[in-house]
Order: sequence, then structure tokens, then C-alpha cells
Amino acid sequence: MERDSRVIVGLSGGVDSAVSAWLLCEQGYRVEGLFMKNWEDDDTETHCSAEADYADARQVAETLGIPLHRANFSAAYREEVFEHCLREFRAGRTPNPDILCNQRIKFRAFLDHARRLGADRVATGHYAAIGGEPGARTLRRAADADKDQTYFLYTLDQEQLEAAIFPLATLTKPRVRAMADSAGFANFNKADSTGICFIGERDFQAFLARYIDRRPGPIVTVEGDEVGRHEGLAFYTIGQRRGLNLGGRADRPGLPWYVAGKDMTANQLVVAQGHDHPALMNHGLLAGDWHWVDGQGPDQPIRCTARLRHRQPDQPGRLAPCADGRRELIFDDPQRAVAPGQSVVIYDGERCLGGGIIDERLPVERSLVSGAA
Repeated sequence: MERDSRVIVGLSGGVDSAVSAWLLCEQGYRVEGLFMKNWEDDDTETHCSAEADYADARQVAETLGIPLHRANFSAAYREEVFEHCLREFRAGRTPNPDILCNQRIKFRAFLDHARRLGADRVATGHYAAIGGEPGARTLRRAADADKDQTYFLYTLDQEQLEAAIFPLATLTKPRVRAMADSAGFANFNKADSTGICFIGERDFQAFLARYIDRRPGPIVTVEGDEVGRHEGLAFYTIGQRRGLNLGGRADRPGLPWYVAGKDMTANQLVVAQGHDHPALMNHGLLAGDWHWVDGQGPDQPIRCTARLRHRQPDQPGRLAPCADGRRELIFDDPQRAVAPGQSVVIYDGERCLGGGIIDERLPVERSLVSGAA
């Protein structure tokens, strides 16, 4: 792609997208910005936060002297991301809306909108790298291992990778902040956004209860003893400690409690004491809904590394296809808090191969595919 091509940068109001736009301007691209609104909410705090973000994006665009467009993708987000997440929560699973947002909104709705505006490509402030040739693009880790976001980007296909630019691929976060300060961006020291995008900093259970009915039931130990009451299985995830209200029990002194499982039929939340209780550990998993960056993925068992969550150190294991279309991943070492509904993302060195959605936690003795790689 010629350097004088037209690129629209998703300006979120944060420092990463701001420096991405500045770098592209410096490299000779014809740069424009676009501020996306992906969530409609009557909450005053959320509305004010969105307007503050837009003000930061506008200041960046004015400093760079580039146009700033504004688009509302909230209807698409609600239909394609939020409703999907609600279905998953109701089923007792733990979805990752940020991954779906990247696939359906930031690199689909945004990309389509940018093309309607006449852009050749889009850019974002994600920490990731794109390699390979047209038709055989690869998704690779960013230089800043702590900020690498390939875990959230594994669903991107060849068309989306061909159209995308990740200007921060070789930079560290401290360097990005220093560059933003030098460029005169007011948001150079702005805190990174945290939490689920449509919930933000609000209480998770209280927000979700606006959309999902509470179904209280017993909290039971792995031995079957009732030790408390839960508000509804949708509001808890495997490995969770906070919000169980089980601390300080005279009959159960000792280590803190963690969610170890859910019995959807009996409406029971299963808990165990101790961060590394055996009930929280699994040697393997079954996952479906696989997406491969190259479009097809391996058709034979492979050795690989995997992440069950963002920033988790790579975990080595063996991935093998199953007869039912899913894939089985057996880890070399037991893994804690494997949560159905979350993504498992597969790597070969620096290259992100793809990933799938965890269906089931799998003890090694229940392996569906025998043999070792």
C-alpha cells in the first residue's frame, strides 16, 4: 500500500490511538480519525465518560490537523455483541465481549464505514503486529509483551488483517506515553480503560441484574455441604473470590473460598477453599467455534502454547482435533480456573495461530484423543 493512501484511525480518546494517528501522519499517510460510540446507556456517569473521551479525541485531531468523524455503532454492538453475551451469561458461561467487539465492530462495522468514507485502510492503537504477504497474513505478538493484545485479536481474518495497521507493534507503553507528551496530546498520562466495555467501572452483578433475572440458590462445597446462598449462576465465574459472602464462618475457618463449578440443573454454585484447590485445576479442555488466522488451522495434533486469558504466560500443551469438530487441548501442567465461554488462544512462538471458545474443563484422564505428541 502506498504511503500516501488514506487511513482512518479509530480515535478512542486514549493515548494509544492518539500516538497511532501521529505515527501515521509522520509516515506520510493521509490520516483521518473516527470516534466510535458503541454503547447507548441512560447512565449519566457513562454518558459523561463518553463525552470526555470524545473531547480527548477531538483535541488529538485538532493538534494533528486531521478531520475527525463520529459514528454510532451501538445498535450493531447491542445486537452482535451484547445480546450474545447475555445468552452466554444466562447459560452459566463467561463470554469475552472485547474479542467479539474486535471481530464484529472495530474490524467489521468500523472497516465498512471507513470504506464508505473512501479510506483504503484502518488503524487502531492495539499492541500487535501483522506479518506475511497478501492472502497469507500472520498475526504476531507486539514488542511490549506486557501490553500484547493478540489474545483479543485472534478472530481477525485475512481480509481484516490486510486492511488493518497496528502502528504500535514495536513500541512499549512508556515510549508511547513519552511520544504523546512530546506531540502535545493532553491525554498523554490518561489511565488505561479497564473492565468490560459496556459495564466499565460499575458493579458487575448490579449491572447484569438489569438484564438477567436473579435466580438464587444454594452455594455448596465440592463435598456437597451447603455453606451459603448465591444470587444466580449467571453472576459468577470459575475462580471468582469476591462476592461470595462466605468469609469468617466459624464452622469453616481457614483459606478463602473460590467458585469451582456450576451445577446448572440443580442451580448450585460449587465452591472450594484455597487458591489452588484441586477442584480449580484442570489438565485440559475441549473447545469449539475455532477461528484460525490462516483460514484453516492444523488438521493434525500439534505441540503449541496457549493462553486462557490476557497477559497469562504461555502454557505449553498438545492440541488435537476431535471427531465432533471440536479440539482438545491437554496442558503439560494443570491450569487454574478454566472458564467455559472464555477463549483459549493458540501460539507458535511469536505467531498467534487462532483460538476457540472453551466448552468444557477436561481432566487428563478424560482425554478423548490418546497418545502424546
